[in-house]
Amino acid sequence: TNRSGTMAEAGGEVAAPANSQDLTIFVQSLLEQMQSRFTQMSDQIIGRIDEMGGRIDDLEKSITDLMDQAGVDPVASAGAPPPGPPPGAPPPS
Repeated sequence: TNRSGTMAEAGGEVAAPANSQDLTIFVQSLLEQMQSRFTQMSDQIIGRIDEMGGRIDDLEKSITDLMDQAGVDPVASAGAPPPGPPPGAPPPS
C-alpha cells in the first residue's frame, strides 16, 4: 500500500480491501493473474526452446551436408586430431 491507502496494480491503482472478504477476493484475483502470466511465460519459453531445437537440427544437417560435400567422414572426424605426425615424432625429411 502507499500513503493514500491504495494498492498499486499492473494497470493502475486499486482501492485497498476494506475487510477480510474483500481481501480474500483481491488475493484470489491477484493469484489468478499471476498464474495466467506464469502460464503465458512458460508457453513462450517452451515455444522458444522448441524453435531453438529445430534450428540446432537444421544446423547439424547443414554441417553434415557441408562435410559430405568436402568428402569428410563426420563420424571419423568428430573429436579426432587433425592428420599429421604424432606429437614428438621427428619431422618428415
